[in-house]
Amino acid sequence: MLPTLLDTTLLAARAGGRVLLDWYGRADLEVRAKAENDFVTRADRDSEAAVVGEIRRRFPDHAILAEEGGASAGREDFEWVIDPLDGTTNFTQGLPFFCVSVACRRGDSVLTAAVLDPLRDELFSASLGGGAFKNGERLRVSGRRELKGAFLATGYPYRAHEALDAYLAAFREVFLAARAIRRCGAAALDLAYTAAGAFDGFFEFRLSPWDIAAGALLIEEAGGSVSDLDGGRRYLASGNVVAAAPGVFEQLRAALAHHASEALLDRLVPRGEAAR
Repeated sequence: MLPTLLDTTLLAARAGGRVLLDWYGRADLEVRAKAENDFVTRADRDSEAAVVGEIRRRFPDHAILAEEGGASAGREDFEWVIDPLDGTTNFTQGLPFFCVSVACRRGDSVLTAAVLDPLRDELFSASLGGGAFKNGERLRVSGRRELKGAFLATGYPYRAHEALDAYLAAFREVFLAARAIRRCGAAALDLAYTAAGAFDGFFEFRLSPWDIAAGALLIEEAGGSVSDLDGGRRYLASGNVVAAAPGVFEQLRAALAHHASEALLDRLVPRGEAAR
């Protein structure tokens, strides 16, 4: 079953990627605001339709959780978690850092994952217990042993402004320890590059499940660690994620914990509000 799920995951990501390549850079791209500073395009919708179409052809009874179409129930206990265009703002501005993210989970376990950068034709993939790969080459997280001097990625809580002060305080502590921190604007791709060892770690508050699911499996299958702010496994539910190479992970999480926790984020930004 797992190989068939993985094949479908990869085919679905490729289908979405072809759509994004067709739309990228076009002057007639339709852009609509979902909320303040949060946009959706025709490319998002067409990519999602292509991804879901590939999945439905093979698994018509599986549930779907997708950024644009929301949740649809299935008659089996498998669910596909889809971001058809992670990095929409980059995409609309012509900044070449965006991706398709597809994952399949059963219960709390993510079984397969694909993150595709269609412009560079880089396909990151993983299956539970089967390792993580980029275009067929095995991935390993970085060998860095401490937070000091680490090269990190993050994302700003642009849909959760009430968490900004906590985030900035945490950012400051991490910034003073790290060598550099990048904010590239596509969390799934940041996580993929963490799995590949380009980044030593990643953190962000109040993401959505489709931002995290595929990238989290990539990192764990590449030998890294992923948790919520309290060190637990509820990051898909809370949207608060800390991910890093083993030598960096605990120090990164401890630095963040000085300023933010799951309880604090729940008080500042009740779950669900950040996605509105």
